[in-house]
Amino acid sequence: MKKEDFFAKRVSRRYFCKACLYAGAGLAISPLFLDLLKMPAYAQQEKGGAGFVSPREAMFYEKIDKDTIRCQLCPRQCTLKNGMYGFCRARKPEGGKQYTLAYANPSAVHIDPIEKKPLFHFLPATSAFSIATAGCNFRCKYCQNWEISQFTPEETVNYYLPPDEAVNNAVEHGCSTIAYTYSEPSIFYEYMLDTAKIARAKGVKNIYHSNGSLNPQAVEELSPWLDAANIDLKGFTQKFYSEICEGYLDTVLNTLKILKKNKVHLEITNLMIPSLNDDMKTVKKMCQWIHDELGKDTPLHFSRFYPTFKLKNLAPTPVKTLEEARQAALEAGLDYVYIGNVPGHEGENTYCPKDKKALIRRLGYQVAENNIADGKCKFCGTEIPGVWN
Repeated sequence: MKKEDFFAKRVSRRYFCKACLYAGAGLAISPLFLDLLKMPAYAQQEKGGAGFVSPREAMFYEKIDKDTIRCQLCPRQCTLKNGMYGFCRARKPEGGKQYTLAYANPSAVHIDPIEKKPLFHFLPATSAFSIATAGCNFRCKYCQNWEISQFTPEETVNYYLPPDEAVNNAVEHGCSTIAYTYSEPSIFYEYMLDTAKIARAKGVKNIYHSNGSLNPQAVEELSPWLDAANIDLKGFTQKFYSEICEGYLDTVLNTLKILKKNKVHLEITNLMIPSLNDDMKTVKKMCQWIHDELGKDTPLHFSRFYPTFKLKNLAPTPVKTLEEARQAALEAGLDYVYIGNVPGHEGENTYCPKDKKALIRRLGYQVAENNIADGKCKFCGTEIPGVWN
């Protein structure tokens, strides 16, 4: 089979209906849908569209035989024959080579406040040029972005946005950073890495918001090009990871340690889901691990769950539960602990660990007050870890 036949783009009824749905929802991709209605097939290869892919050979795989490869990007180690999708839905071998279908074809492109990532100790009140492709190596039952994470790139409406153009767009829109986010950026590893290298050369910083499920070699190779990362530590038991996310806790913990070792600015998010990962004994163990392995100055965000995807039967996280978790983290010795998805809560603010005064006051994703000067508390001079300028 010819490569161009194997990767031929098809616009099926399913893709068309999904495009209509996205356009009707007013998502960022709706202009692409309008373009798709009038552009000829050859132009779609340049401008994107429903099911648009621009495959290229992937990194991190080994050839088993002429028809079989083993992916080595994440701990799943998918063994695939020609034409089979990996668990992530974004990698596919042909002719004994592994190809990524998630390159230069993001299905979501937005400009966000950096506080949305969430990053609270990294360039506050700046904008992040955020991109994501379809696919994910988890199956979280509560995924907020399941419309792209649980589909292949051939099933979503995609932009054509090569690395240099992504960086140019970030610069033109005054964004200090590019954020690889929304779905799982490890899935578009090659696209992320190439973009990050160009961004670094142009003075744009790189943010990685990930589930942390990546093999050590891949984390090590990516780390020098990252300026900041927020890793979702979804729970602190393998049972939760297995039953709710289909992932591996040990891999995530190892990724956190590698990023810290490599001096990538690191923050952690724990989405607290009622009855599933909100046991306070386990929360305390997680907080102690963060303190001992990553340091007391590692910002930790406890985020409120809202019913979505396959967990619509559960209620939103009680604010009291988030407050108990925050108190447990502070008692474990962590200096910077936040409550997310509760706009106006005092747990959104950054406090000086010495004099306890409010340094950064936030309302949702907006910064209302900033009392950090030259990386220090303006009141007592205590150094506040982070990247502030």
